[in-house]
Amino acid sequence: MDLYLRKKIEHTNLKPNATREDIKKTLEDAIKYELYGVCIPPCYVSYAKKLAKDTDLKIITVVGFPNGYSKIKTKLIEAMESYNDGADELDIVWNISLFKSGQYDYVLEELKTIISYTKGVIHKVIVETAYLTEEEKKKAVEIVIKSGAEYIKTSTGFAPEGAKIEDVKLFKELSNGRIKIKASGGIRDFKTALKFLEAGADKIGTSSGVKIIEDARK
Repeated sequence: MDLYLRKKIEHTNLKPNATREDIKKTLEDAIKYELYGVCIPPCYVSYAKKLAKDTDLKIITVVGFPNGYSKIKTKLIEAMESYNDGADELDIVWNISLFKSGQYDYVLEELKTIISYTKGVIHKVIVETAYLTEEEKKKAVEIVIKSGAEYIKTSTGFAPEGAKIEDVKLFKELSNGRIKIKASGGIRDFKTALKFLEAGADKIGTSSGVKIIEDARK
């Protein structure tokens, strides 16, 4: 269970007031506990790559975070900068506003464009389930699969609500193995993390990675 859990956790620090020392601590904790990866702001990707040299730690960063409503070119430049800095994975906040406006072709084209210019890394699309209706969640799975991304991700952690078990189960059922799931937002203890994994999540995004592992070991 210990190894299984450690390799499911993306230890996260996306606080707007996180300092360089805070990011360093996040990385050191992730390396110490041999977690799967860290999810950090784009400005720290190259710094993180140096600190994590000679480890298996994946460096994950965000694109269009946290609201997703920048234009395609803006998000593409941001994605390519992180790609060139050595990011292993990109968590992309799609354009929630335009999605809810029914501009599905635009949203899909945005994702396809970013993915096509950053081949070789893992792409996760943050759909922000807190703002979506049941029908929109179903449409979200369809679009994310069509985009070519490897994962659909529930939340940024900055919306009114984070991940929900029922959403993970819904994504699991609808995707039918065609895409993986990252649950994030509000997952702060071992029991909760385990419930999400049992529901079908493939990765857990959390700022409480160390606490979850320590709880699991008790």
